[in-house]
Amino acid sequence: MAKLDKIDTPDSIIEKKAEKKEAKGSKKSSYSKKKKIKKHILNGVAYVQSTFNNTIISIADTNGNVISWASAGQKGFKGSRKSTPYAAQIAADSAASKALEYGMKTLTVQVKGPGSGRETALRALQAKGFKILSIKDTTPMPHNGVRPPKKRRV
Repeated sequence: MAKLDKIDTPDSIIEKKAEKKEAKGSKKSSYSKKKKIKKHILNGVAYVQSTFNNTIISIADTNGNVISWASAGQKGFKGSRKSTPYAAQIAADSAASKALEYGMKTLTVQVKGPGSGRETALRALQAKGFKILSIKDTTPMPHNGVRPPKKRRV
């Protein structure tokens, strides 16, 4: 028969591990979390994509790295309310406030699409205090349209 002198309980195991650590000398981790530094970006480009169903505003630095973005759908609008000018204004306000945290002051705006939130998004960006240098319309235009369907055979 096996001889049972001492049974290890979870508490005694933890105590043993603590004693071992004290004997070795407690080492601190060499990894230390670095403090996140906010970039200070003065100029940027605001891309406003306004479709019939939604409005998306992206604010990027001059290299093209997106700093903040917002859309009408992200702000909680659903269905046909997403395509309204009011939803575009709320989305532009949200994207602008995030960009202001980075110290952005001037914007060049590129507007794309036929939606109703184009002008309202621009006004919202201007109302937030951005100096808008230029507004460019980058809506894609078809040169000759799509290929027509083939002739019907009856």
